[in-house]
Amino acid sequence: MLLVIDVGNTNMVFGAMDDFEVKHRWRISTESRTTDEMGLLLLQLLKHKGLTQEDIKGACISCVVPSLLYTVEKACRRYLKLDPLVVGKGVRTGMRVRTDNPREVGADRIVNAMAAYKKYNAAVVAIDFGTATTLDCVNAQGDYLGGAIAPGFRISADALFLRTAKLPKVELEKTESVIGKNTITSMQTGLYWGYVGLVDELARRCKSELIELGEANVVHCVATGGLARLVGQSCSEIDDIDDYLTLRGLVLLYERNLSN
Repeated sequence: MLLVIDVGNTNMVFGAMDDFEVKHRWRISTESRTTDEMGLLLLQLLKHKGLTQEDIKGACISCVVPSLLYTVEKACRRYLKLDPLVVGKGVRTGMRVRTDNPREVGADRIVNAMAAYKKYNAAVVAIDFGTATTLDCVNAQGDYLGGAIAPGFRISADALFLRTAKLPKVELEKTESVIGKNTITSMQTGLYWGYVGLVDELARRCKSELIELGEANVVHCVATGGLARLVGQSCSEIDDIDDYLTLRGLVLLYERNLSN
């Protein structure tokens, strides 16, 4: 079984994978921990599902928080007795990155792009609803072309609360009516449907440009991330929601680099 770890700015997601099948998944808050704290946490999560250190034959890490990478990597070595594959420079992706500076593209974005292309074997826009919302475009030949980065849904909500004197902090949820009858529902409808509009327009434009540039004839769109189901259910441009897209991308990356 392979352990894949996706360290994001808000959450860390761990997956126990049997090939591309997700056997178990855990999501915890991203925060500073010592190597021993992280190692013991890993063992406790595995034990809770009846797994031991011996059941894990390999590990792959994607991390967008540089200050945490050392801790997670060292915890795998000390407590799981594994030398993990870390997504970064020198790792073979099998995907040509056609951007101005390929080295600056986030590891998580390449992983999502790889998994999305494998899913469809066709041009695709992969949307990740994380702390930031990212859209990543892959052409029909499997080349990564770039994409868009927008403030995440929660960031938008927090900004509205922090930058206004009288508006309260509200829960992020879908509203049935766009016309709010009070301050709370007015904020919720503005945040939710405004964000749906942002995502749909970016996705629509990404699809159109791929076709107009001759990079694809048909473009699929898949969404993942913690808020993918909340927002994605109302986005007309999203064809599918895959909660495990990043985890499957890490398995694919591991296979291309370390699998025998």
